[in-house]
Amino acid sequence: MDLNDPELEFSDLVYAYQSWVMATINDEKLESEDKLLTEEIADDGFNAMRFLPSEVTSAIETSLARVYEVDPDELSELLFPED
Repeated sequence: MDLNDPELEFSDLVYAYQSWVMATINDEKLESEDKLLTEEIADDGFNAMRFLPSEVTSAIETSLARVYEVDPDELSELLFPED
């Protein structure tokens, strides 16, 4: 994702963050043989997070945790293991 792209929209940032969260859940919690999380997806997710309000990132995390039946605290640990 090119953050200097004048065509970049808010929805692109949401999509990038949501993709990172979903790929992390897939790879860490679901017993899927297909790994989705790539370095590019992770980088785009982190970059998007820098520009999204915390209310938006929190809503994405909460919604996806409910959909995939992951404890919100556990998801937070998966996304931010150093914290």
